Amino acid sequence: MTRCDEPWYEAFAMTSRFYVTTPIYYINDVPHLGTAYTTIAADVMCRYHRTRGHESRFLTGTDEHGQKVQRAAEEQNLPPNVYADQVSRRFSEAWPKLACAPDDFIRTTDPRHKTWVQDFWKKIFSNGHIYLGHYEGLYCVRCEGYYTEKELRQPGNICPIHNQPVEVMKEPSYFFKLSQFQDKLLAFYEAHPDFVRPEGRFNELKSFVQSGLQDLSVSRTSFQWGIPVPGDEQHVMYVWFDALSNYYSALTSPEDNTRYWPNVVHIMGKDILRFHACYWPAFLMAAGMEPPPAEFAHGFLTYCGEKMSKSLRNTISPTALAEAISPTIGADVVRYTLMRAIAFGQDGDFAIADLMQRYSSELGNQLGNLLNRVLPFAETVPEKGPLTALEENLIANYPDKAKAAADAFTAVNPTAALGHIWSILALANEYIDKAAPWVAKKNDPVRLGTIIATAVSLLEAVSVMIWPVMPNVAASMREQLGLSPLQGIVGSDQWPHVLPNREPGGRLMRGTPIFPRFEKEKEAELLEKFSPPKEPVMSQEQAPSTAPANAPTTDVAPAAPAAPREAKAVIQYDDFAKMDLRVGLVLSAERVKKKDKLLDLRVDVGEAAPRRIVAGIAKNYAPDQITGKKVVVLCNLAPREVVKGYLSEGMLLAGGDGDVLKVATLDGELPPGSTVK
Repeated sequence: MTRCDEPWYEAFAMTSRFYVTTPIYYINDVPHLGTAYTTIAADVMCRYHRTRGHESRFLTGTDEHGQKVQRAAEEQNLPPNVYADQVSRRFSEAWPKLACAPDDFIRTTDPRHKTWVQDFWKKIFSNGHIYLGHYEGLYCVRCEGYYTEKELRQPGNICPIHNQPVEVMKEPSYFFKLSQFQDKLLAFYEAHPDFVRPEGRFNELKSFVQSGLQDLSVSRTSFQWGIPVPGDEQHVMYVWFDALSNYYSALTSPEDNTRYWPNVVHIMGKDILRFHACYWPAFLMAAGMEPPPAEFAHGFLTYCGEKMSKSLRNTISPTALAEAISPTIGADVVRYTLMRAIAFGQDGDFAIADLMQRYSSELGNQLGNLLNRVLPFAETVPEKGPLTALEENLIANYPDKAKAAADAFTAVNPTAALGHIWSILALANEYIDKAAPWVAKKNDPVRLGTIIATAVSLLEAVSVMIWPVMPNVAASMREQLGLSPLQGIVGSDQWPHVLPNREPGGRLMRGTPIFPRFEKEKEAELLEKFSPPKEPVMSQEQAPSTAPANAPTTDVAPAAPAAPREAKAVIQYDDFAKMDLRVGLVLSAERVKKKDKLLDLRVDVGEAAPRRIVAGIAKNYAPDQITGKKVVVLCNLAPREVVKGYLSEGMLLAGGDGDVLKVATLDGELPPGSTVK
């Protein structure tokens, strides 16, 4: 659900500056679908704010210090700086291939970064928040972080993120007095109720801080590849103290861009939220600086239903996928699918079959085909004649949808924004169907002019609204519409709040279809090349047990089959045909206060706006477990007020008995609104 009436969103709706960052990516990896997802989201947000006339800046980069980088360099017999140069280049060269245009690319090996971080350390040290001690603890090299035993999986002290044993580390260390910032952080969270989104992640963070903070080790002597501690160069800075500082150090040089602070949104994966939303604000407070007002922690991605393992990340390249789809618009197709298919903020799956389905139905049939249905009728923008109820209805309904799309972008919800834009396209295609320009062409040129001029205005508006997500497609559309490419102009709000009014006579230039249909051979090639590697199928006797080797045996008998049910009365097919069953995409879910069984859902069923559905599944699904799922919705059930103030506009299909329910879900190939038969 888009929430634009709250301080966080109001701040970014009103500000004249906007600064967005990705985490800086650790260089013992490759650019993959997960890092592409974050980078594309940041690029989308920056482009959107540019359309609104805001002075906008987008930062990404690479995190190049730490023990695991030093080890990776040693394994390749390379000095760490040479290894860092080679791997960092992979990231800086990848993002333009996905139509991402960062204003700056920061490296933690940059002299400008080192200078600022050392000054930052000195300021915190002089303020009395860093002291020298000794540290012994359980350390995950891949996380570059310490854990307590209760935070690790047992037996074996296994890292919950990387599924590998942690190491016992003992060394002299400087400590940051994090324990002294517990109350200050909680007060900051209270004063900034929208500091972290989604809300569930913010609640988890607050619980972590409320449980008690310990002082944080912020230096290492066990390796050398890092920024030396000022005045004690036997120590190098803890990699997170070094890395988090990039968000400000990048603003200080080569030119002074510190005016952007603190109008910043940090976008990151949920696994590193604690570092960003607990440690980073505390460091800034300790230095007497203002923390950022907004952080967004998105979920994890799977690929075609599989976890993004290191081998899969190395196999599935988002840049190679974009190039294989199309050298001109492939990046836009990848960007659109990532932003549209996965409810932003929730876990989700990216599937090549889903991409091809969306390419055909949503991009080709709904967007590309609309352009192809309009431009053949005129070589210049015609004059409008008298408006009919069709035009008046379109003009009246458009502003609310344009505002809803803008509000969703402002709220860092590109998934919802695209949903609203596609509802405008649905209106436009319906308008063309009803206005029938092919009929007017035969005997009513004035009417034809009105239809085409109205449609051209709507296409111009859509070209602006899709530009943040699909800049290349927007440029192609605008070229055919006789419009110049979009550029952000500071102080000029270009968002089409109302339908534009093109002057008659402007040149229209019909080009080749933007989304040509895939041949079956091309579809097969994409599926073969970009599906996860197939594992050999084992027989039941060969398959390894999923239980741990030391798991106790059990004599519990398998569950008895359910008792046979009494059959219900036979119905006729006509009775079944009365049911409007559709694919629904759950956009958001919240618990209904004081009702332990109910979730308040917003579900996209292919209509102009999502439906509210109140479902009795809260004992079986947490909100984040159902959000992003494709479900089966009975849409023509009479609306019913389930509890006071909660009008439910449909029903989810589920199986089970009593309180044990399993919601019926579908695979990723069917778009919301598809008929379930």
